[in-house]
Amino acid sequence: MSGERPELYETFDERFLTGRCAYGDDALEVLYAGCRWAEGPVYLPAWRQLVWSDIPNDRLLRWDEETGAVAVFRRSAGHVNGNTLDREGRLISCEQGNRRVTRTEHDGTVTVLADRWRGRRLNSPNDAAVRSDGSVWFSDPDFGITSDYEGHRAESEIGSNNVYRVDPHSGEVRLVADGFGAPNGLVFSHDERRLFVSDTRAGLIRVFDVRADGTLSDGEVFADASDRKGARFDNLRLDADGRLWAAAMSDGVHCYDPDGTLIGRLAVPEPVANISWGGAKRNRLFIAAQTTLYSVVMSVTGTHPTGPGRRPWQGSAA
Repeated sequence: MSGERPELYETFDERFLTGRCAYGDDALEVLYAGCRWAEGPVYLPAWRQLVWSDIPNDRLLRWDEETGAVAVFRRSAGHVNGNTLDREGRLISCEQGNRRVTRTEHDGTVTVLADRWRGRRLNSPNDAAVRSDGSVWFSDPDFGITSDYEGHRAESEIGSNNVYRVDPHSGEVRLVADGFGAPNGLVFSHDERRLFVSDTRAGLIRVFDVRADGTLSDGEVFADASDRKGARFDNLRLDADGRLWAAAMSDGVHCYDPDGTLIGRLAVPEPVANISWGGAKRNRLFIAAQTTLYSVVMSVTGTHPTGPGRRPWQGSAA
């Protein structure tokens, strides 16, 4: 197996090839078609299932890896957008319509983690990341309140689009980063010393240093796609070698070297909203792209959502 595969993989830098990023399946596999706007895939290793959001249809769906069957996981789900797992394998969901971040307990009950900041309702939480100390970090743009299509039209009570942290002990919601057009995807570096945040409206990915007290530095630009038509960043994921993979809307899936260089791209026939690693080896990339859930089995391996500082599966709850 050698060389570039232009039908799926586009190489911009030789590191995309030497890192074996362009090897694996030759084409995308369609797992499900029939969403209005697919988002938020997260793989549940204990059940070998993937849960993802269909925001305008106000439902969470699940795909079974053993059978390939798709069923409704939850209907009237609060127009859920992004999903992740905490360190106990519980589902963390950003409910745009209900303007809150929730946790689904092991018995199926739902706990509200955040719905207000300083007494004001959140805009419409979009994506979340869980740090090893149990804190939940989430973005809060206004996508869910600008119309009734994927939420409920309303005025912002906060007046800005920010990133917040939920304290694992007190439950306090703290603003940790502001100045965004629309903060969206977020992911911690392997050592959790940096936080990457995409700004969809600006076409940027910003990176912040995480201080010991849980606050962030002012941040700097890690990647700029404003010169690539339609390449507005959505969610972000890391692979085991520290490369950053970004859902870039109509420009497919971008792959960045740890130094910020765009080294390659996966071509996807629909606007890409969210991506997530999964499968037994965590080398299956799930792609939620508008109406369709795709996957591609790759020769690179993704990190586990419950342990960003660990190699896949090592010591994980799963």
